[in-house]
Amino acid sequence: MIASLTGRVTGHTTGGVVVSVGGVGLAVQTTPGTKARLRTGDEAFLATTLVVREDSLTLYGFETDDERELFEVLQTASGIGPKVAQAVLTTLTPDAVRRAIATNDLATLTLVSGIGKKGAERMVLELRDKLGMAHVTSGAGPVAWRDTLTEALVGLGWSSSQADEIVVKLSAAHPNASDPDIPSLLREALQMLGKSR
Repeated sequence: MIASLTGRVTGHTTGGVVVSVGGVGLAVQTTPGTKARLRTGDEAFLATTLVVREDSLTLYGFETDDERELFEVLQTASGIGPKVAQAVLTTLTPDAVRRAIATNDLATLTLVSGIGKKGAERMVLELRDKLGMAHVTSGAGPVAWRDTLTEALVGLGWSSSQADEIVVKLSAAHPNASDPDIPSLLREALQMLGKSR
């Protein structure tokens, strides 16, 4: 298996980037946030996993080993293939995914495109014992929703500064917000960002 690669970014594709390694251009699928951070000409290091299908070999790249490991574990749940697993990491941080599964937070999991309530319930049921909480940072408090929302906005293509600015405004407007409010806060954030374009 190709566990990682280091090379120069030579271009962008619809779903990721092309990285030149030893004179060979490798097409690597990434989340939109990772793709946006990798500019043509940059030297890149990506933790990778190769997904083998009858008709394709697809290389997925991640900024950290933690993201790659979570991507692989997510696919052990029924109905979750590489595209949905990548969508999870596009919308949520690894910590947010673990926290949501450990606390049965279906509202956060259903923020992910392609995951409905039944899919979220299945994820919780099948992955709770596989995803240890040891890596989760101590952000699981009243402001944990801020990290989740910021990462979701960055994953959807907004810059970190834009996402941070909107989350600060939402924090001021909704001082008692918590994780169950994330879906409505995300809708409000997208409306605010849409007006600013």
